[in-house]
Amino acid sequence: MQLTLLDWAVFFAYFTLLVLVGWLVNRKKAGNSNDYFLAANSMPVWVVAVSVLATSQSAATFLGGPDMGFRGNLSYIATNIGALIATFIVIRYLLPRYYQLKVTTVYELLEQRFGASAKEHAGQMYLFGRVFASGARLYMAAIAVAMLLFNNIDASSVLAAVVLLAFIGLACTVVGGIRSVIYTDALQCAVYILAALLVLGYLYHSIGLDIGTLTHALQHPIEGGPSKLLLFDWQFDFSSAGVFNMWSALTGFILLNIAAFGLDQDMTQRVLTCKDSKAGARALLSSALMVIPTMLVFILIGFLLYIFYQRPDLYLPTQNFADNFAGEKVTVFMYYVLNEMPSGLRGLVVVGVIAAALSTITSGLNSMSSVLVADMYKPWKLKRQPAATEQHFVRAGQFGMLITAITLAAMAILCFYWQQYSDMPLLAFALSVMVFSYSGLLGVFFTALFSRRGNRYSVTAALLSGFVVTLLLQPYVLQYLSPSLAALDLGFTWQLCIGTFIATLVCLSGSASTKQLVV
Repeated sequence: MQLTLLDWAVFFAYFTLLVLVGWLVNRKKAGNSNDYFLAANSMPVWVVAVSVLATSQSAATFLGGPDMGFRGNLSYIATNIGALIATFIVIRYLLPRYYQLKVTTVYELLEQRFGASAKEHAGQMYLFGRVFASGARLYMAAIAVAMLLFNNIDASSVLAAVVLLAFIGLACTVVGGIRSVIYTDALQCAVYILAALLVLGYLYHSIGLDIGTLTHALQHPIEGGPSKLLLFDWQFDFSSAGVFNMWSALTGFILLNIAAFGLDQDMTQRVLTCKDSKAGARALLSSALMVIPTMLVFILIGFLLYIFYQRPDLYLPTQNFADNFAGEKVTVFMYYVLNEMPSGLRGLVVVGVIAAALSTITSGLNSMSSVLVADMYKPWKLKRQPAATEQHFVRAGQFGMLITAITLAAMAILCFYWQQYSDMPLLAFALSVMVFSYSGLLGVFFTALFSRRGNRYSVTAALLSGFVVTLLLQPYVLQYLSPSLAALDLGFTWQLCIGTFIATLVCLSGSASTKQLVV
């Protein structure tokens, strides 16, 4: 596959628009750290909602979402029931407290309850997980961009893609802070959703089958088994193959989304830029609702790719699907883009992958910088220099974003070389590491919100125990500990439930100090 002049024209138009939006947004420079990290609580609800949606997606979603439809059914959509329940819990118990305390990061709530060390340790747990998780997603996006732009996955091409993505993400947001991130995210979201809709329309047109025929084919897969239109899956399956059933949606997915929407600075920071908790609640709920049609588009693409490649009785494709490119595993959507996509639309898909990747990178840059500065550097600096100006902390935030961009790029490069030259599953660890971090954070926040127990020591112990317990349940760790344990295949939602339960018990085991403040 080679990009044509039309593809490059689409590419150039996208970057021109990106530069224009960046210039317009960055004309107003942040005057203080509240403006830089929270946009002075002045962001419109609609743009925050779109930004949260963009942050929840990634290049992995853009390319992997269709794979869910190709290989599975609609049950992933039903897990959004858990997301909606989690949204109402965050709106009820967390957002009002964040706004009441006027926090810059969500971990400041723990400082009010358990002391400064609890805030620092929770922030460190978040940073550890986010470096791995965002770095791994940057790596995955860079692999896709290298395939699409350079038509290979040589080391030089992948490293160039990593640097390109990290540089663009930093350039778009370093001056204006969170305000630039949110408006840039809104643009990226519009771009990759437009690309997905055009691909869906092109696929439907190229297959040329009516809705009735497609529906019947999806209801009766040629290989047998349940309908691909199955929405509510009530099977009792606790393995990794059953993570999208309703039992998982009503347990682990609720916990996962409470953590993502309410405890992960990467996501929650956007909601805290609204005027008040009611505006933040509207933004968060709107975003949770918008995820459903967005993911449906990607799954419908997967359904049509299933017809395209797997139903020769209905549609005869030009070639069979092979799930690799130069030895690298690729999703069915990526394979289709590389081999079947027409000029122009292929360029828009390249732009969509970059847009989805940038929405993940830019959010990570500012949120990680906010934790570094607000939770760690600022308290340290004010102890030694009480007269430090707000402009100093804005510059510190910009420097923090630079350090973060370099760190994420280094993590992405490490993932590349680790995957190429080692059998150790670093990528599997990196992609799921936020779940490990969430277990401890959920245990600590549940203790803070719903009890008067716990202290700074039990907080630290809970953060560590949640991480370790979830890590020990990973297949590659079980295999290392004992081959007989490797047969234990527990879905990540159930791992999160177990890790959170143990972390909560550990945090509750600490007796409350009389000096502690109760939120």
